[in-house]
Amino acid sequence: MKKILTYFKPYKWQSLLGPFFKLLEATFELLVPIIVGLIVDKGLGERVGGAYPYANKPYVFKMCGVLGLFGLLGFAFAVAAQYFAARTATGVSAGLRRDLFRKIQSLSYKDVDTLGSATMLTRMTSDVDKLQSGINLTLRLFLRSPFIVFGAMLTAYFVSPDSIGIFALTIVALAAVVYAVMFICMPLYRRAQEKLDKVLLSTRENLTGARVLRAFCLEDEERKLFSERNDELTKSRKFVGGIANITNPLTYAIVNAATIWLIWSGAIQVEMGSLSQGSVLALYNLMGQILIELIKLANLIVTVTKAAACGNRVEAVLNMQSSLCVTEDQAAIQEDFVVFDNVTMRYVEGADNAVEGVTFSVKKGETVGIIGGTGSGKTTLVNLIPHFYDVRSGQVRVDGRSVQEQGMQRMLRERIGVVPQKATLFKGTIRENLLWGRADATDEELMAAARIAQVAEVIEEKGGLDAPVEQGGKNFSGGQKQRLTIARALVRNPDILILDDSSSALDYATDAALRKGLKELKTTVFIVSQRASSVRDSDKIVVLDDGKVMGIGTHDTLLSGCETYREIYDSQYDEKAGGQAV
Repeated sequence: MKKILTYFKPYKWQSLLGPFFKLLEATFELLVPIIVGLIVDKGLGERVGGAYPYANKPYVFKMCGVLGLFGLLGFAFAVAAQYFAARTATGVSAGLRRDLFRKIQSLSYKDVDTLGSATMLTRMTSDVDKLQSGINLTLRLFLRSPFIVFGAMLTAYFVSPDSIGIFALTIVALAAVVYAVMFICMPLYRRAQEKLDKVLLSTRENLTGARVLRAFCLEDEERKLFSERNDELTKSRKFVGGIANITNPLTYAIVNAATIWLIWSGAIQVEMGSLSQGSVLALYNLMGQILIELIKLANLIVTVTKAAACGNRVEAVLNMQSSLCVTEDQAAIQEDFVVFDNVTMRYVEGADNAVEGVTFSVKKGETVGIIGGTGSGKTTLVNLIPHFYDVRSGQVRVDGRSVQEQGMQRMLRERIGVVPQKATLFKGTIRENLLWGRADATDEELMAAARIAQVAEVIEEKGGLDAPVEQGGKNFSGGQKQRLTIARALVRNPDILILDDSSSALDYATDAALRKGLKELKTTVFIVSQRASSVRDSDKIVVLDDGKVMGIGTHDTLLSGCETYREIYDSQYDEKAGGQAV
């Protein structure tokens, strides 16, 4: 939790003023039982002129006025404390969410795959919310409750020194209960939050894949899976909640037993004349204050236990370092523009290599086609160029420098345009989505990129660049979304353009027009596809199978010299029909 404490720096005065005003409020509360005792002893217990018990009305009215003043001051201090505590808690949580988002953006693809989307969402929402509640309650009660408890014990000592043993034993017993509950509950809350990750994962998958579920009639299976995960979370929450809920009954039982003991011993002292009735009433009220504050403290401990577990989960993400390897700057090697030098990569330790021993080079302005079956390593290969993943061995160089060099990552992001397999659009307008490519692009540049991507007519039909885009681009077809994402990448005029199977939803004519437009850009283009028609005109085609390079060359050379490429081509074209696609 040390890292989270740094977020309190901008709110150091608020985080001090909140507890300070709470202590002022608590001070007035501690004086109330003393004043009530004085009212009983001096205001109601003294005879003046034979009248009893209302003989000393001026004293009673004066003390009641003091109580009213204490109440108003306590209310004002409580409001001030709440304001400063809430401001600190919301400010810290806002800073945490901001830095969590930045951290997630800085992590590698491997780190994101390891954490999982559901886990990251839980930590940015539920975990931070619980941490915010814990901070708020801590600033309000963490000092106030112990101050009242020990202050009541000290006040009781001045009222009746003989009663100090009862208060001390009560506080020790209650502290033992609270500590035991906290010690048991903290790991249980952490496990419960992990099960919440799974529930959110099911929810997210069902929302994003609703159409697929209905298409394959898998709603019942998903309901069953969700119910199982939800039941696990419910059982976990019930179990830890049951343990936490023991706190209140135990504290009530201990304090009530102490109250009985206190009244019994006080009655004996009153009978002996060593203690007044008002003093007994004051001691009773002080014990009641201890009961109330310890119940608050018990609830605070439960909340803080949850917050601590959530804070550790949040801090774990903030402390994560990107798994991408960064090396010292080296002199640029004068060679081809993009070079794969005996590259091997695997996603996790112990798994099979996703790509293995890949070696080839690409000159500036060339178009490279990467083809192979499903799972052959095509996407993995192109993801190494912008350094989304680290190589296990070998080296990837762009413009003579290793992609792992210090400072290369930002340069790569600025010079490379990537169109991933899944076309993703964001809620807003077409203009806002295209400006992701380059924020200062003009309308003419946006439309020029749209024309190359063969999507200019779609934009005009939708009503222009300010036409709305729903979340995920649901108001566009698959092919339209793919072309818009290609246009978005083209807006930045990248030196390297990676099209990762991003034309799979396009018809052959549109695909051909797109490739013709890309040829005119003189940009180094990597086209990943399972369709031979998409890569056949490339300057160089890399054929992959099970992560290994089976052949490199032009369409004609591979057709005659690479069996794997020939099989792919024959499965898609009918030579008897004049080489037409099937």
